[in-house]
Amino acid sequence: MAELLITDQRLKPIAAKVLRGERLSQEDGVALYRSPDILAVGWLANHVREKRHGDVTYFNVNRHINPTNVCVAHCKLCAFGRDPNAPGAYTFALEEIYQRAEQGVREGATEFHMVGGLHPDLPFEYFLDMIRGLKRRCPTVHLKAFTMVEVGYFARIAKLSIKETLQKMKDAGVDSLPGGGAEIFHPRVRKLICDHKVSGQMWLSIARQAHELGLHSNATMLYGHVETEEERVDHLLKLRELQDQTHGFVTFIPLAFHPDNTALSHIPKPTGYDDLRNIAVSRLLLDNFAHIKAYWIMLSPAIAQIALRFGANDLDGTVVEEKIYHDAGAVTSEFTSRADLERFIRAAGRVPVERDTLYNPVDRSKMPPIPPPTRPDLVSLTLNV
Repeated sequence: MAELLITDQRLKPIAAKVLRGERLSQEDGVALYRSPDILAVGWLANHVREKRHGDVTYFNVNRHINPTNVCVAHCKLCAFGRDPNAPGAYTFALEEIYQRAEQGVREGATEFHMVGGLHPDLPFEYFLDMIRGLKRRCPTVHLKAFTMVEVGYFARIAKLSIKETLQKMKDAGVDSLPGGGAEIFHPRVRKLICDHKVSGQMWLSIARQAHELGLHSNATMLYGHVETEEERVDHLLKLRELQDQTHGFVTFIPLAFHPDNTALSHIPKPTGYDDLRNIAVSRLLLDNFAHIKAYWIMLSPAIAQIALRFGANDLDGTVVEEKIYHDAGAVTSEFTSRADLERFIRAAGRVPVERDTLYNPVDRSKMPPIPPPTRPDLVSLTLNV
């Protein structure tokens, strides 16, 4: 690695800590966010990334399934949720979900990523039946399903404790939880952008209880809206503290806010500069997280490639069908092939390694041949519930 040249003197003591392998403080995190020397911040993050992972960059073959976009929350940050009778509202019948999943298996998916709206009429049992049916039909596929926000909602409508809700999900076949809904933990921010969701404290509590039951999860942070640098650092350090205690987080994903079609559409989109800084600062502060993901759907493949030199060691997966961020104005493709992901990684000077959800390498030579991906038209079926 080339020698570090620092133009911002405030970074020098932070760089010394990083090179000694010492934990960074809240003050260090704020300084990293405010430093104009983005290249030095990126160099330090890349140092940590290469020390952990060398040139390896992970990706997976996955499929996103969003069972419904009907949602009671009406968060200002969201362009995905709809009222039940609003134009564009949908709820998939279970058989349609199974069709999408079985198509994913034919495309070689090793993971289904499932999140959706907080539907006012669907019972908890609908989601448990969905998981049971998927596990029967696709027993080898990892089911990463339901954010902490959804878990909190399920517990409320089913009149169960969080632990009981998580246990029922696990018994039905949920293998791990995604990291969405974390947004920014600080109550000031949540009141402004997502006041109908679980609190930041409750999100962390649900994650803790999931980890205690043996369910790993991811974690996220939504940046680029009304939060301050201090609130971003507070968010990251709360995740770091919980990870110290449970070791249950697999991957951290910084998520760029897409304002189009939301109640916050007047806010400018984060720039590529913002994206790279958030990747880098996350890698430096989250010293107990093994993996930092550059989610190409939100960043664009081009920025995601650069992020592989700013601390990220994962690009996510093939995705196939992504609704949440595309409803909010994302202009990236909803599908990238396994071959293209490998090409993106190699072009960035890294070594692609296909993984499963828990970062075990996938050996395709030991799996049945995968037919070419197809995209059959599927008509949404609205349930009368």
